[in-house]
Amino acid sequence: MNSLRTFRIVAILEATSFLLLLVASVLKRTADAEIGVTVLGPVHGALFIAYVLLALNLRPDQGWSTKTTLLILLGAVIPFGGYVVDRWLTTSSRSPEVQSAGS
Repeated sequence: MNSLRTFRIVAILEATSFLLLLVASVLKRTADAEIGVTVLGPVHGALFIAYVLLALNLRPDQGWSTKTTLLILLGAVIPFGGYVVDRWLTTSSRSPEVQSAGS
């Protein structure tokens, strides 16, 4: 599995875990259900770190500018950001799926 594809998978998982953690945080406050945050917090933290490290590792290979890299990293800290990044990579000429479809 290539690194860009791995990053896209991690981006989706990180965004999903972020949204689930937000829901779990609301439930913790409103329904006194702390288990969701207890479980999802570390999972999301690990996915967040993987997202950042993969993005920084891919930067030279993908030729991302500083601005592009910062926008990709911003995707890790806003809800739905990982989905947007994945969509951009899917429609970008840098995506392996787009390159192989055009060949």
